[in-house]
Amino acid sequence: MKTTKRFDMAVQKLYTAFHENTLNPECCTACAVGNILDNNDVWKNFTDCHGSSKLTYVGQVNEAFGKRFNGYTPAELLNIEAIFLGACGFKLPLMQGSKRPINPTDPNILFNGLEATIDYLCRIDGIENIMDYSKIFIEEVLKKNETTSQVA
Repeated sequence: MKTTKRFDMAVQKLYTAFHENTLNPECCTACAVGNILDNNDVWKNFTDCHGSSKLTYVGQVNEAFGKRFNGYTPAELLNIEAIFLGACGFKLPLMQGSKRPINPTDPNILFNGLEATIDYLCRIDGIENIMDYSKIFIEEVLKKNETTSQVA
């Protein structure tokens, strides 16, 4: 499967953060976008509220000038973060009193966020979803049926 450089780099960074327990949805340098941007928080100026997909003036200017951050536009970065947070169980945008998971760094919660995030990264790059493991089960069933029919 052919992928893009930005996709490969983003997935590698997210995978590393997940396995090194440095992924934290509530920290702008350790969340999905923070990790994609090398633990940098420059992206937080693209929106007024963490988890919002609405660009601020700064975000709109960067978007209008075609600025990219590790290959992603400001709008793409905000969508990545919103998808990650939403799949982790946060009510968006994040505000005081918003619904949050009890333990936002629980590996199961983070995996849900990563799965949704990687699905989005695949879609925006026109790549088949690498997290879709249904095909593995379908192939196993087909092989099993093929073997059974050969025996009969």
